[in-house]
Amino acid sequence: MLRLFFTPRWLGLLCLTAVAATVMIFLGRWQWARYELRSDINARITAGTTAEPVPYSAGAKEWTRVSVTGEFDPNLEILVRNRTVAGRNGYEILTPLLLADGTAVLVDRGWVPPHPSGPVEKPHVPAAPGGTVTVTGRVRATEPDPKVELRDGQWQARRVGVPEIATKLPYRVAPAYVTADDESTDLVPIPVGRENDWLNLGYAVQWWIFASGAFFAYFWLLRREHRQSAVPMAAQPVLGKGLP
Repeated sequence: MLRLFFTPRWLGLLCLTAVAATVMIFLGRWQWARYELRSDINARITAGTTAEPVPYSAGAKEWTRVSVTGEFDPNLEILVRNRTVAGRNGYEILTPLLLADGTAVLVDRGWVPPHPSGPVEKPHVPAAPGGTVTVTGRVRATEPDPKVELRDGQWQARRVGVPEIATKLPYRVAPAYVTADDESTDLVPIPVGRENDWLNLGYAVQWWIFASGAFFAYFWLLRREHRQSAVPMAAQPVLGKGLP
């Protein structure tokens, strides 16, 4: 079998198998990194469920539970359209919260359904509380490609893209927004969606099984060819056998 192994054809197949297995190992490592990242996010989501809120700061990690005090500016409210809650499309309501230092934090006060007449009409949005309020909620990272535009005198966006939304407001806006907790809003609260980290774990293990399986298949095929080539030799009669 060693003689067959060192033939150019089988050495070439071994190189191809090694390359394929290496690619699979790296794909598995990439999926494992995704698993660790998503597991960390889920851990922060879980911790934020029971953790006491801390004062909001621009450097807070996503999903940190925070509290922030200020006054809502309902005149510059933003409607974020095509947002789904419980299987229904509607709007999330972003309202700037003006802080004592003159800056603002965008607060996602929650979700509202579309107008009964359809999306051409503005939805009914309960008014934001007046005066000084303290909002508790979770820090959320900005989203890409918001496409902010003015529709019938109302700012609307496709996503919560804080930098682009901030260009439409007359004050400096914090880089991350806050999704209000249930007790801080009269709107439908935005549900917390957990990351599917187990999917990435399954993919990682799958790639590593494929990598080991590539070598198993190589040596199985090598052994099978060796056995097939040995059968005709064993079947040939030995010269002189049976002569008187």
